[in-house]
Amino acid sequence: MGNFHVELKKVVDDSYNIETGCDLWDMLKTDLESGILGKSKKIALITDSTVMELYGKKAEEAIKQAGLSVNTYVFPEGEKSKTRATKEMLEDAMLADGLKRDCGVVALGGGVVTDLAGFLAGTYCRGIPYISYATTVLAAADAAVGGKTAVDTPLATNLIGLFYQPKKVYIDVATWKTLPARQVSSGLAETIKHGCLGDKELFEYLEANMEKIRALDPDACKYISEANVKVKYNVVMNDEREESGYREVLNLGHTVGRAAETLSNYTLTHGEAVSIGLMAQAYLAEKMGFMNNTEIKRLEDLLLGAGLPVRLPGSVSRDELLEKLYTDKKVRSGDLRFVLQKGIGNVATFEGGSYALKVSKQQAAEILKLI
Repeated sequence: MGNFHVELKKVVDDSYNIETGCDLWDMLKTDLESGILGKSKKIALITDSTVMELYGKKAEEAIKQAGLSVNTYVFPEGEKSKTRATKEMLEDAMLADGLKRDCGVVALGGGVVTDLAGFLAGTYCRGIPYISYATTVLAAADAAVGGKTAVDTPLATNLIGLFYQPKKVYIDVATWKTLPARQVSSGLAETIKHGCLGDKELFEYLEANMEKIRALDPDACKYISEANVKVKYNVVMNDEREESGYREVLNLGHTVGRAAETLSNYTLTHGEAVSIGLMAQAYLAEKMGFMNNTEIKRLEDLLLGAGLPVRLPGSVSRDELLEKLYTDKKVRSGDLRFVLQKGIGNVATFEGGSYALKVSKQQAAEILKLI
């Protein structure tokens, strides 16, 4: 028998810049002119139906002014579109238009768009470059940073995807002014999560400035955007591909949150579901001695102040939710695992350096009674 060793060691630099500001269309044009997407001559602009009406023309004009051709692909807005079927539809349309390896992707929109378009870019022709132009609070806080791309399945959210980093991210806080108030609140859930797990100063800033933030004061919006980026960078830098387990801290509030979002048939927004999940983990953290009543009250007041729910709606069955928890991607060997806060601005660690606590079904059921 013969044995041939394939040596493929290489150093990959996936660094990129995150631009935060107002009306970044000229910056997008300049970056495209300077070749931020490499040798790409054709651009696939991917967005949803709502964002297309608001900002599609501006993005198309910036791309054309940069001397590149653009094909625009639009899918129905909302989490229900973040599926393999939508990805397939977009890919087939791009192939029909003759887009090959000489193209790049501009993802214009919120978290659904950036997740879906990033996943598409990572697999199309075995990988083409892309950039994200985030237009929502949620995308600015979460989806546009970190390189996680994925689609949902009927079983659970974000189970099919890959790590694929963009060439640049634009966080345009001016676009937040066209968001419904409910979507602003939804995005703030991830911001509050970041304060809970890694930035006490951010948490305190949110407590002191929530009225200004919800009124979309530009300086306040820029502050929370930059703070979000720093928190997430500190996590991703240390565990880009979830190899050490540290990146799991970003799952704070999501074990219950993702399950509740799916069971509600997406009548709960992602942020609303995460808000409820943050309260669930806080009650568990209190039982484990990591939080006290005062800290839980501060979290609850902040979530309510952001316009977010802290209890499950009547339409979501706690019994069904308990079973749904076991489809979470953080489940290991059939064990539920929860990331827990440690006070304000930190997370708890457990045996073996793990950032998640194994929780019995009975413990989970008791916590669900409190939300």
